[in-house]
Amino acid sequence: MLLILKKLRKNLGIFFSLIFILFCLIVSVFAYFIIPDDSQYSNQMHLEINSMPPGFKTFIIEIPNNQKKSNNHLSEKFLGNKFPNKEIVAKKYNLSKNGIEILNYNNEKQLISYNLFPKTFNLSEIEKEYVSQRKYIFGTDRFGRDYFGRIILGTRASLSIGFLAVFISLIIGLFIGMIGGYFGGIIDKLIVTLINIFWSIPTLLLVIAISVALGKGFWQVYIAVGLTMWVEVARIVRGQVISEKNKDYILATKVLGYSTLRIFYYHLLPNIIGPILIICAANFASAILIESGLSFLGIGTQPPVPSWGSMIKDNFQFIMLGKSYLALIPGFSIMLLVTCFMFLGNNLQDFYKESN
Repeated sequence: MLLILKKLRKNLGIFFSLIFILFCLIVSVFAYFIIPDDSQYSNQMHLEINSMPPGFKTFIIEIPNNQKKSNNHLSEKFLGNKFPNKEIVAKKYNLSKNGIEILNYNNEKQLISYNLFPKTFNLSEIEKEYVSQRKYIFGTDRFGRDYFGRIILGTRASLSIGFLAVFISLIIGLFIGMIGGYFGGIIDKLIVTLINIFWSIPTLLLVIAISVALGKGFWQVYIAVGLTMWVEVARIVRGQVISEKNKDYILATKVLGYSTLRIFYYHLLPNIIGPILIICAANFASAILIESGLSFLGIGTQPPVPSWGSMIKDNFQFIMLGKSYLALIPGFSIMLLVTCFMFLGNNLQDFYKESN
C-alpha cells in the first residue's frame, strides 16, 4: 500500500486531480459555511438588484422570521435554512428614533419599524445582529440571487449525481459482467446480447426516456443516469474475468472447493480492480455531462435546486448582452471538474500499465 502511495505521489496528474476533486467535495459538503445566503438552495431573491456585476456590495437588513424553525441547527448548516429571515436590500441606511431608515434601489425612502425586531435588543444590538454589508463575489442572477452561492451548491448536484450514478452502474455492471464472464455459455451469450442492445441506444436518448418514465426530479435523474452507465462497466468486467478465470490461482480455488461468491469477492475482484477504477473515473465525468445536458434541456435537476446545466440554460441569452460571465462561470466549472475526472482516468490507466 505504501509503495502504491509513493508511486501516486510521483504521478502529478493523479495527485493534482485528486487534490482538486477532494477540494470540490469539501466545498460542496461545507457549502453553507462558505456562502453568505444560508437559505435552502441559496434562493433568496432580490429583484431590485438583479444581474449585478461581480464584486457588487449592498446593505442587507434581516427581518426576523416568526415561523417555527427547526431545532436541528446542524441540519441547517449542511442543508440550508428552510425558514430564513426576510431580507431587505438597501443602498444606505440610518438608525433613527422610529426605526431603520433605508434608501432602496428605486431611490425611495422606507422605514423599518423596530417592532419587527426582538424587544430585548437595543439599537446597537439590532444593527450588529440584523444589519450587514454583503459582497456578491460573482454578482447576482436575473432574480437577484447570490450567484456565488448557487455555483457552490451546484457542485453538490454534479458530485452527488456522479457518485450515485457510478455506484448504481458499478453494482449492476459488476454483477452482470462477472456472471457472464465466469460462467460463459448461454448465460454469457444472453448477457452479451443485452449489452449490445443497450450499447446501440444513444445514451442521452436512453436517459431522457428513463427520466420521462420516472418523472422529473432530483433522484429520478440520478437513477436514470446510473441505469444507462452499467453497460461499459459490465463489458470491461466481463473481459477481465474471461482473461483471469483460467489462470492457476483461480483453478486452485476451484480445486480447494471455494464457493463462487468467495472466488468473486476475494480473488477475482482484487485482480480486476484497476480497469474498474479507470472506467469509474470516466463514468463520473460522463454522469456530470449528462446531468448538465438534461438540466439544460429542462428535464434534469428542477428549480429551485441549483445545477450548473440549468444555470447555463437560464443565462445563455446574456452572452450577447455583455454579461456572458453568467453562462461562462457554470460552463467553466463543468469543464474543469470533468477535465479532472478524465485526467484522473487517463493517468490511472498509465499507472495501471506501469504497475503491471
